[in-house]
Amino acid sequence: MSFGDKVSHKTQELRGRVKRNAGEVTNNPRLQAEGRSEEMGGHLKQAVDKVKDAFGMGRRRPRRRTYRDTNYRDTNY
Repeated sequence: MSFGDKVSHKTQELRGRVKRNAGEVTNNPRLQAEGRSEEMGGHLKQAVDKVKDAFGMGRRRPRRRTYRDTNYRDTNY
């Protein structure tokens, strides 16, 4: 995955952690639950990124050259 995606997923996790802790301090269960779900979403996205990186699914592979890709008009016979 791209570096931007990894940063985005980590910030989502941290944003959720801040919300969860703010909910605990203010004794707000709705904010705690919202933060917990956002934090878990960040964790899940990071896990998917790790799996994609392990199997090389995040990289674009070069396209195979076909017969149409060859430019025979430029050759001088």
